[in-house]
Parts: sequence; C-alpha cells; structure tokens
Amino acid sequence: MKKLEISVLDLAPVKQNKTINDTFKDSLALAQFAEQLHYKRFWLAEHHNMASIASSATSVLIGYIANGTQTIRVGSGGVMLPNHSSLVIAEQFGTLESLFPKRIDLGVGRAPGTDGITAKALGRNPMNINQHFPHQIQELQRYFSVENSKSAVRAIPGEGCDIPIYILGSSTDSAWLAAKMGLPYAFAGHFAPDMMAVAFEIYRTNYEPSEEFPQPYIIACVNGIAADTDQEAKKLSTTLYQAFINIIRDDRKPYSPPVDDIDNVWNPMEKAHVMKMLRYSFIGSENTIKTKIQEFQEMFNVDELMITSHIYEQEARLKSYAIIRKAVDSL
Repeated sequence: MKKLEISVLDLAPVKQNKTINDTFKDSLALAQFAEQLHYKRFWLAEHHNMASIASSATSVLIGYIANGTQTIRVGSGGVMLPNHSSLVIAEQFGTLESLFPKRIDLGVGRAPGTDGITAKALGRNPMNINQHFPHQIQELQRYFSVENSKSAVRAIPGEGCDIPIYILGSSTDSAWLAAKMGLPYAFAGHFAPDMMAVAFEIYRTNYEPSEEFPQPYIIACVNGIAADTDQEAKKLSTTLYQAFINIIRDDRKPYSPPVDDIDNVWNPMEKAHVMKMLRYSFIGSENTIKTKIQEFQEMFNVDELMITSHIYEQEARLKSYAIIRKAVDSL
C-alpha cells in the first residue's frame, strides 16, 4: 500500500442564512487551514445555477484562494472545458500561474456542471462534446507550449507556463482518454462511485507514458466527515445527505444544518439512492476514518485522496480536516 497524499475539494458551499461573501471567506479560511496541515492541493469545482454552490467563476475564485495562501497548490476540480473557449482558459490559467508560480493546477472535465437549460445558456453543443473535448485538451497543451510562439494565435499569459493538466471523470470514457494522453486522472468517487474500480483498471492498464507524467497518477475524490465520535460524525453527515436529497428532488436551495433524525427527511427510495451515490464516504471518529481509508487504499491503491466535506458549521469542518490529516498520518 503506497503512501497517500491528501487534498481538498471545495464547492464553495452556500449555507442557509449565510451570504456568498461568507461562503468565500470560509473557503479561504479552509484553504489556509489545509495549508497549515500540509494538504497537497485545494481544488474548486465549476457549477452553475445552484443556490447551494458559489464556485461558478472558478478561475476568479482560484485567484482569491491562491492570493490568501502561500504554499498549497490551488486549482480546478474542475473547469468544465466544453463550457469555455480553450484560449480563454489558457489565458486565465496562464495569468494565475504567472501570479502564483508553481502553484496552479488545471483539472478539466466534460460534464456541464449544471442542468440542460443552463448548459444551453453556456453555449454548449451536446452533439460534438465527446469529439471536441479531447481536441480542447490538445489546444490547451499547445497554447501552454513554448513552441506555440510562432503560431498566429497565442495565449499571453499562458505560453511557456508549467501548468499540469488533470483529466476528471465519473465514467470509463475519461479513463481511456487520460490513459491515451498520458495525463493524471481524478475520479469523482464522491458522487459517482459505480464505475470507479473499472475506470482505474482501464487507466492503469492502458496508460501511455508522457514526458511530464511517465507514470500513471490517480486521484480519488471521496466524502470525508470526521468528529470526536462516530455518533457526532453521523449527525454532521446529515447535511451531506440533505444536499443529495435536494439533488434528487431538484431543489437547489442552500445547504441545511444537521438534523437529529435523517429518516424524518428522506423516504426509503431516496435513502437507497443517496447511500448508493455516497458509497465512498468516510464518516466517523479518527479510528473509524483510519480504518475506512486503509480499506479503501488496500482496494484501490490510489496516489492521492481528495476530500470534500459537506459540514454545515465552519469550525466543525476545519476540525474534520484536522482529524482526517491525523488519521492518514497514522496509517
């Protein structure tokens, strides 16, 4: 079992009775705390048209977080590339890398990060995404290269910048693509665990080494909710469960505080669906978290765990990341 790196995925969660300004301040405080705990990276995810998530302008928020930290890597987990021009993303991340050298990651995905109507408003063309997405990644690589200096279209800033590209996915399609392109692979196990094992096998077996990444590199994103006791962690987790119930019900309201009895909130069908989606959630005390991570690592042997934590109270969220850090360090 290899030694694990651990990182943070933040969705800039908006909570009931809090402002979006509060959300951004909490995200920065979490990033600063994660930096003190030596988490490897802090990623933000692009979503749109959701009252519970404020990370829509992902590049702008990355700059805010990077400016308030010193050493932790900051990036996207991810930018939904078909929502954007490749040149614009190259310029945005070239700007970020120029401001914060050696600290910026560019994780890219092909999903819309929203509903169909909003995806249309973003200008996506669903007819060509599967063909265009790999081409967009190649465009990014070209814009970032020194060799592009003689091209008619250049990314300034961006050209010559050392910005690692990570392919995100929740299915096997992304695994094949990451393997073929010789790029690191991050899987969304925090909400789409069904294909994770197969995707990792495809990626490892078919990996074609690249100059920048001679070996495959896997990041698994999971939910993590830690507290002093299992019982306390289980109560904190009801905020996560309510968030996923709201997804099922197409109710995009801000995150709700924890409840004493989640069975009063969901019905049996909703419970089964939520628990299936959240299969890879590490919820409990330090010892429980340690055991669950060890079992996960013995099964998947990933290079890095990226923890996302839907906890309502900020202090409890910070404490959860501290407990998870201790659990991983004791493996």
